[in-house]
Amino acid sequence: MKLNKVHHIAIIASNYEVSKKFYNQILGLKIIREVYRKERDSFKLDLALHDHYVIELFSFPNPPKRPSRPEAVGMRHLAFEVDNLDETIAFLNSKSIFSEPIRIDEFTGKRFTFIQDPDALPIEFYEK
Repeated sequence: MKLNKVHHIAIIASNYEVSKKFYNQILGLKIIREVYRKERDSFKLDLALHDHYVIELFSFPNPPKRPSRPEAVGMRHLAFEVDNLDETIAFLNSKSIFSEPIRIDEFTGKRFTFIQDPDALPIEFYEK
């Protein structure tokens, strides 16, 4: 078996409009397509980073909560590479989004930090 790449990551939002704004207007992911699926009473939003399809954002009626802390089984976090962590943090702060203290990866020596999306999904920014 040969895997080519990660095709996409699917995220279910508790408040679709809030999460749509966060991923599109704050993080800057481009909306490729948005559809309403009547049979599921659900929106599906396809988002791209640099024209590469990366995230499907869904709405569903009354989705159950999934714990993210303490370290729960399942996806740990979504990580984005950034050129300059200080600039990224400053931009996020200007949008009233505050990060955890910067950490250093003990294996690579690279700096990284975490924020939370509107549903407390951990999002990492990892400096190039």
